[in-house]
Amino acid sequence: MSSLSPAMLDAMRRINALLQAGDIRVAHDQLEALVEQHPDVVEVLRLLAGTKQAFGDIDGAEVLLRKALAIDPNWTPTLATLGELLLSNGRSSDAEPLLQRAAQRLPRAALVLARYYNDGQRPTEALAIAAPLCVLGQADAELVTQHVAALVTLGRHDEAIAFYRRLADVSPDNPAATHALAIVLDAANLHTEAERAVCSALIHGHKTAAVHFTHARSLIGLGDFDRAEDALRDSLQLDPRLVDAQTHLARLIWMRTGDSSQATAILDQALLRFASDDALWAAKAAILQGAGEARSAYACLAEQTAHAQAPPTLLVRAGLAALEFDPATSLALAERALRISSANTAARNLLVAALLGVGDARGALIHCDALLAGAPDDQYLIALQTTAWRLLGDARHDELCDYAQLAWPQQLQVPSPWTDLASFFADVKRSLERLHNPHGHPLLFQSLRHGTETTDDLTRSTDPAIQALFKTFDSPIRDYLTHIGHGSDPLRRRNNGSYRFNGSWSVRLRTSGYHNNHVHPRGWISSACYIDLPDSMANITTDDGCLTFGVPGIATTPTLHAEHVIRPEIGMLVLFPSYFWHGTVPFTSDRTRLTVAFDVLPSANWEHP
Repeated sequence: MSSLSPAMLDAMRRINALLQAGDIRVAHDQLEALVEQHPDVVEVLRLLAGTKQAFGDIDGAEVLLRKALAIDPNWTPTLATLGELLLSNGRSSDAEPLLQRAAQRLPRAALVLARYYNDGQRPTEALAIAAPLCVLGQADAELVTQHVAALVTLGRHDEAIAFYRRLADVSPDNPAATHALAIVLDAANLHTEAERAVCSALIHGHKTAAVHFTHARSLIGLGDFDRAEDALRDSLQLDPRLVDAQTHLARLIWMRTGDSSQATAILDQALLRFASDDALWAAKAAILQGAGEARSAYACLAEQTAHAQAPPTLLVRAGLAALEFDPATSLALAERALRISSANTAARNLLVAALLGVGDARGALIHCDALLAGAPDDQYLIALQTTAWRLLGDARHDELCDYAQLAWPQQLQVPSPWTDLASFFADVKRSLERLHNPHGHPLLFQSLRHGTETTDDLTRSTDPAIQALFKTFDSPIRDYLTHIGHGSDPLRRRNNGSYRFNGSWSVRLRTSGYHNNHVHPRGWISSACYIDLPDSMANITTDDGCLTFGVPGIATTPTLHAEHVIRPEIGMLVLFPSYFWHGTVPFTSDRTRLTVAFDVLPSANWEHP
């Protein structure tokens, strides 16, 4: 880009200040005036495109960016901005080449692309984008997080820790390197070390919103929720638009209060200042829906989605809320999003679910099959496909959903040094109870109701009883792999005889508690292990507290009912494909229902990036 005149630079500085303050309308008008005077200045065109995008004028933004790119095809900020716009509207095949070019010189482009790859379960590609900048020490906290996420997904925790330890050791006075180490330690559930490292960065003056956010994450891992709240408030004081910090703060306040108004209060303050920030609006809607208030989630986006040029991200977010109570409205929102961006994967996912809701299983299946061609291991899509087959009476449903063969209960063996299951599970129960939220409110965005769920990956626990529990899972998992065998279906074709854990947690349900029916989109094989159960569950005349399969977690026309039920017993481990719709029946008891669950993936698929 050619050099700008002093007058132009001064005008650009004023406009950037307006953008930083969230005054998009005034910035837009001043940029339009500048473009009239200087139609060939690519940076002015790029900034004007950004304001048009903020107002939902996606087409207008793209026209300006392509004009800027025609003037200077190598101006990295234009490549990145156009790539990000296309990506956000589902046009990934057009966006990726632009972002790949920009990522070589611009960390923001590398971040956007790495996050996209990680979100799409493409960790090898995320690593290839993020690693070069991280190795050179040129990455900010967000890009480091994506680098670490890719390594962790690939099962390379130790490599990630060793790399960032070396980086911190080489630059002991560099708080950014110390912060990067804290991020990877937190990702590896080494929260005490992570908190020590991030405190060092803070002491050395590195008091950014991202550092405070990392501090909060480590404190959450340590169960110090009060200090974590303070750290999140410090983060948002510096950057109210940091969506991850807003969401984490809402989760903590919800856990403490169970009140969605209190949970979203800080977010509402940010929206008063940044009323055109789609990411903040989407975050609020997600929080409300996660708190069980789907209608409120839909209502909070009503003004934004009423505009003819509402962005697909908000249309899809509103559609997800409407899916819970009005599939026809959800369908209309999905169709609007796809008219704007025909390649938008999230919108097409929503379309499939909404079509099932209104009774068009055949139409849903056409779109679902197309989506699965690009994401064959997406367990949610497989669940939608099998649901469509069931509604159509297609025999392929019974083949993939053979519950009697594929939902497999087994009794665990007593691990050494315990001599009986009763004493072993009593110790496991004590260890797990210490990890559950004492306030009794569930986590946001989870399927459970009237209960609590732990926040840490239990496979990395140092507690002897929990460690022993996971060692006892090895033999049943390997027996299950032998039991299912090999084949071409979505479950068996991934069976190479090996596995690795991919997330684990504990759920404690109290009276009236249950799990909404759901699947595990990123899993392969899922589980339920029963640690402690109410006495009332021994009553075989009811299904209270039982594990059920086959009820979709979305509305369907006609309504579908459970096809298989398993009555839990203490010491039982049930393994099943992650695409099985599953949930629990509410129960009534003074005693809680305590379980451990985990997902596994085939390990060899990830070991050789």
